[in-house]
Amino acid sequence: MKKLKLTEPAPTAGLVLSWRDFIPLPFSKKSRVSLEEKLASFLGVDETQVECSGTAALVVGLEALKMLSDRKYVVISAYTCPWVALAVIKANLIPVLADSQPGYFDFCEKSLKSVVSHQTLAVVHTHLAGRVADVEKTIAVAKSVGAFVVEDAAQSLGAKLHHKSVGTFADLGFYSLGVGKGLTIFSGGVLVTGNLKIRKAMRRFSDSLPPSYFMELRRVIELIAYYILYRPLGMSLAFGHHLRNKLKRGNLIQAVGDDCSYDFPLHKVGVWRKSIGASAIDRLPAFIKKTKKIAEKRLAQLTKIPGVTVILDIDGGDGVWPFFIVQVSSQEIRDGVLDRLWNKGLGVGRLFIHALKDYDYLATYFANSKVSNAQAFAAQTFIITNCIWLSEEDFSKICQVISEQITHV
Repeated sequence: MKKLKLTEPAPTAGLVLSWRDFIPLPFSKKSRVSLEEKLASFLGVDETQVECSGTAALVVGLEALKMLSDRKYVVISAYTCPWVALAVIKANLIPVLADSQPGYFDFCEKSLKSVVSHQTLAVVHTHLAGRVADVEKTIAVAKSVGAFVVEDAAQSLGAKLHHKSVGTFADLGFYSLGVGKGLTIFSGGVLVTGNLKIRKAMRRFSDSLPPSYFMELRRVIELIAYYILYRPLGMSLAFGHHLRNKLKRGNLIQAVGDDCSYDFPLHKVGVWRKSIGASAIDRLPAFIKKTKKIAEKRLAQLTKIPGVTVILDIDGGDGVWPFFIVQVSSQEIRDGVLDRLWNKGLGVGRLFIHALKDYDYLATYFANSKVSNAQAFAAQTFIITNCIWLSEEDFSKICQVISEQITHV
């Protein structure tokens, strides 16, 4: 384990693109079905709306809700992607934190009830890392004060609850088509809703967004680079080398991509990128099935380690498996594991560095928030990729290091 390999797995299990995805067949009936239509069929909904990122999709959704209500507060999880908070701020709304459950990322019901009010526009419920959380509980709490519910399924495209796609239970839902999220167009997002008023408002705001030829050209180039480099031989160049440099400098926030202190674009998505996604989505069901099978075997190994908890779905949930969230009993153990594995090109790392209130660029918004459960969760968890390129031998080595570190401490 001291010697770095020429190949390494991706940090998450993403769908590999084919060269055929880049060459639409103009006379094929299959190619005339749009990405939006294929996504709607995949999710079991009437219609979908594609935006330029998952964060942009959330902004569009919130702007639509603003057209239907004059409330200003949006409740979000204390442990989630910082972009969620920044999307709320971008929409000129006020983010409010609710703490998570002890040892889990889902809302603590008591905390959620304490922060919602008749000034709450929406509660953003998150299905994190492909795991399915209790959205029905969140809906019940939100509806008690007349608030909308936004279902964040950014990392959970293809996950289901009671055989129904997550993201389709709430007033509106969104998914990410970013890198490592399964299906990707490099940067993209998807919106769904069963509410016709919300759908019209989302379409109205989206139609007002300008095109950005520069950003679209950049995304096309990045998507081509993804096709070339998202392979065992390319990951070191595309990801691993930069990660290890940031770790050497001690820049953990940049290492995991949590540096969200800059603005993000809102623009229309080009036709070609959508056509690439429309081609690739045909392989998504088989990919999800394959990664689930791999995850089952790896879960059996992980759960045998005393002192390890792997975050799972709630009852009735059937999630997808881009990676595993692993929890140990202390930050000391977690940091010991990462000291030995994070820079070894094995797909071990961290999801988010902090609970939201502990990021410098968000601290002023959440200075008075009490979110000790989320802070403990951030301190005691790490992730392991479920990439198909991670060998059984290397996964066994990862499990051995975790076991040794727990025993040592």
